[in-house]
Amino acid sequence: MDAKSKGSGMDYWKKIVILLCAGWVTIWVYRSALSPAYPQINASLGGNISDTALGFISTCYFFGYVAMQIPAGFLVDKIGKKKVLIPGFIVFGLAAFLISQATSISMIYFGSVLAGLGCGSFYGSAYSLTSQNIPKEKRSFSTAIVNSGSAVGSGLGLILSSFLVVQLQFPWQTMMYISVALIIVMLIAFIAIIRNNKEDAEFLAQSEAAEAPEVTEETPAVEKEHVSIKKLFAPKMLFAYILYFATCYGYYMTVTWLPNFLGTERGFEGAAIGFSASLVAFASIPGALFFSRLADKYMHKKVQFIVVLELLAAAMLLFTVQATNSTFLLISLIMYGFLGKLAVEPIIISWLGENAPKIGIGTTLGVFNFFGMMSSVIAPTLTGSISDATGSKVMGFYISVILLVVGTVLFLLANLNKKKTA
Repeated sequence: MDAKSKGSGMDYWKKIVILLCAGWVTIWVYRSALSPAYPQINASLGGNISDTALGFISTCYFFGYVAMQIPAGFLVDKIGKKKVLIPGFIVFGLAAFLISQATSISMIYFGSVLAGLGCGSFYGSAYSLTSQNIPKEKRSFSTAIVNSGSAVGSGLGLILSSFLVVQLQFPWQTMMYISVALIIVMLIAFIAIIRNNKEDAEFLAQSEAAEAPEVTEETPAVEKEHVSIKKLFAPKMLFAYILYFATCYGYYMTVTWLPNFLGTERGFEGAAIGFSASLVAFASIPGALFFSRLADKYMHKKVQFIVVLELLAAAMLLFTVQATNSTFLLISLIMYGFLGKLAVEPIIISWLGENAPKIGIGTTLGVFNFFGMMSSVIAPTLTGSISDATGSKVMGFYISVILLVVGTVLFLLANLNKKKTA
């Protein structure tokens, strides 16, 4: 597992960690770039677009993203990661450029669906690469580093969009041009670094004697078996999917609507909106690294870590909407980032790796992420509809809190029952 990349002294798995982290940065710069600029997008398209219609921009993206999860996972197992990633990012780049040229909200919707389809190639490919190439004893911490790219990208996107578009009044399309440039850089990196199918097969054959591979993608001998529906939807797996749905719901509702919430309901202005909203993303980086280290150290307590972190994250979301001053609100946001989705996700993925069927890991990851990302289709539009109906997005936060608590309790019960059965 410590094979060097050709022409370089750096281990291949370390390059993979850096590459995938950068991939999440690129995806999340795009994902978070539009929400701070919703008023500017509205103004450029006539000024009569509702919050529901603006929230539907994110829904369109996530609809495409979710639709690609299971097909992309299946393709990763069948044809390889590189052949899935590169076409996906080409579609992603074309979509971002199309949005930059949009003259109607319908064009933005269409471009957002395409962007989601393109980005949908990343998840299964990325975590198949980590499962296959990263040494087992370094896997949780390395996964946390990879995931931190989404926090960095989210923070950068929010800050750049708020500063360039809201404060300096650059055209909102500027953020799409920045996204296109980043996507081109990533495509070059994918082509240069990721092994092709033949090289991957040779590497797996060499490492098989030392360690049985956990991800069986291009090896014909192990592709005779496929993961069964019964194993994919066993009770403990199903409740893990539900928990991930609840975790993602709160996070994507917050990512989509927090900048608007801070500006319209809490009195934040200009770059302060992006900076304050980005606190969630940046606080998640030390949280993810700290808790993944602890989870690696106390490997048999992953369920406890997951349950405690999820309940604390729910409490922080509740404190955010009930905050009576900006200081308390910002502290709650920081703690939500430190304890929330990006902190607990590496531990959930690690738990999944120990409990999921070992055959066809790409398909399993696709199903897992499909359930989680379904929430991202629902949350933006539902919260926008609530805002249009009530004049406030507070109820959207309360729904997130309830889902987190319910999902966590179900996950805990499933694992308690498993212990009793054992």
